[in-house]
Amino acid sequence: MFAPSTYLARRRTLCEKIGSGLILLPGNTFSPNNYPNNTYYFRQDSSFRYYFGLNVPTLAGVIDAETGEATLYGDDFTVEDIIWTGPQPTLRELAAGAGVEKSCPLAELEQHLHAAIRLGRRIHYLPPYRGETKLQLAEWLGIAPRMLHDRKSVDLMMAVAEMRERKSDEEIAEMEHAFELGRRAHLTAMRMCREGVVEREIAGAFEGVAKAFGQGVSFPTIVSQHGETLHNLNCDGVLERGRLLLVDGGVETVEGYCSDHTRTYPVGGKFSDRQRDIYEIVLRAHDRVAEIVRPHMMYNEVHRASYLTLAEGLIGLGVLRGTAEAVVESGAMTMLMPHGLGHGLGMDVHDCEAMGERSFDFSSIAERAARSATCIYRAAWRLEPGTVLTDEPGLYFIPALIDKCRAEGLYKGIVDYDRLQGYYDFGGIRIEDDLLVTETGNRMLGGERKIPVTVAELEATVGRE
Repeated sequence: MFAPSTYLARRRTLCEKIGSGLILLPGNTFSPNNYPNNTYYFRQDSSFRYYFGLNVPTLAGVIDAETGEATLYGDDFTVEDIIWTGPQPTLRELAAGAGVEKSCPLAELEQHLHAAIRLGRRIHYLPPYRGETKLQLAEWLGIAPRMLHDRKSVDLMMAVAEMRERKSDEEIAEMEHAFELGRRAHLTAMRMCREGVVEREIAGAFEGVAKAFGQGVSFPTIVSQHGETLHNLNCDGVLERGRLLLVDGGVETVEGYCSDHTRTYPVGGKFSDRQRDIYEIVLRAHDRVAEIVRPHMMYNEVHRASYLTLAEGLIGLGVLRGTAEAVVESGAMTMLMPHGLGHGLGMDVHDCEAMGERSFDFSSIAERAARSATCIYRAAWRLEPGTVLTDEPGLYFIPALIDKCRAEGLYKGIVDYDRLQGYYDFGGIRIEDDLLVTETGNRMLGGERKIPVTVAELEATVGRE
């Protein structure tokens, strides 16, 4: 945890933004894997942890937005619990670590909320993403689970996203630590990349580093010779000399901050000419993004710049025709890079998207999102100092998608489909690093201690102990 003063200051700022009512921030509980007492690894809700700092299950925080008073709800461990867990801090001790003076049993939370509701006070909560939390919230608030969506607090969503978006110095230091752990894991993967190794061996070694030095991986590690499949989590392939291996993975620190990097390199450690040509195009797009990101820039500008650079490279290879501008305007690049250039990063990979973007339709608040740059509505995402975003362009040759576009008569005069067929066995390449937006531009997390990324650096590392 950070110092109690950090959480006190965050809660104070949140109250200033919300102004009235009660702010309810439930923590996560254990989630059963295959029976109640065998659970998945515990992962705390990031917004609860951001304001209360505690990585302990079955807690909830309530903040009075008018008085600033915070209350931690939970239960002390019983003797029966301690048999299994060993001695644990009391609820009061946990609260003190977060700068909270008041603590109450969890059973009292429902009646306290109902009393506030009877007084006409608004209960602000974020849209829940776990089934257990949805049921618990519905019970606490006395409403049906289907009503949770309509009564979510857009004000709280905006405020939390805006605060978590702009990283403080101590958060940035923690993300630098996450980078270093990710770097160690990626180097481990690179050195294991040899003919005959099974993909899951590399995935397991990567996750072993993450668990040995951090809280674990920040998302399920992607290790695949089928880089054209964006989230291929199979990991059953046996490495074959000459094929490309894509490794997309990150580490979460004990304090709950994430890294996210991707590298693509040849099994056997030597790029073919064709692989090098495509790799260099993707690397130019990656480097171009790192050159241009600056404060107050719109995300769409950055995404478009990556598309233009990729298009220029593919025109040079004869796969595409015309100007880069014409290619991008035609939409043809969505066939070869069918994902966004990047996403936010912080306490989550895809930071704050539990409350934005994919969770709900934000068309009704698009104008407000454009003004405040919150809720991670990417079409209106403005990059501000303290934002951390991934820079991850890629090129993917997906036969089914290419065939579909050709059959539909798309991109005529732009795409040379006959030449593109020569890449059906290529796979895909993605290169990803994490950028911190500064007051004057940006810098890459890790600085000079980068993960090997150039052709020469990779060929000097891959498959070598």
